[in-house]
Amino acid sequence: MPSTSPPRSPEDHASRRANRTAIISIWAVPVLVIGQFAMLAIVPVTLALVVSLRHAHLRGLRRWTVALATAYATPLVLWAIGPDRAPSLSKDMHPVFAALIVVAALAAATAFHVGRRRPSRHDGASNESPAARATV
Repeated sequence: MPSTSPPRSPEDHASRRANRTAIISIWAVPVLVIGQFAMLAIVPVTLALVVSLRHAHLRGLRRWTVALATAYATPLVLWAIGPDRAPSLSKDMHPVFAALIVVAALAAATAFHVGRRRPSRHDGASNESPAARATV
């Protein structure tokens, strides 16, 4: 006998799609940077940032995607304003910047996965104490 799951609400579907978009984008960044396609990484960096800023349930991911966007924007701006720039961002980027972008992406991915494992309360309230919420 096939089991049926309860129908999902449109908000749940949008939430799952936002989660999927964010995590795939975040994991794509280090792959593209390490694979010497750093200029193409602007797409997943932008997607991850926009999705995390637009969806309230990804609030814990916002600071990590902003850090990732900042780490990516720094060598991009230096490449764009440089007097003698290489034909690609990957060739012009210092290895320290590449490592910083990869570490920021891995930190954002870790924050996403750890944030999803945190138990949630059914009444919609936060699990944090009022003192902990005040410090955030």
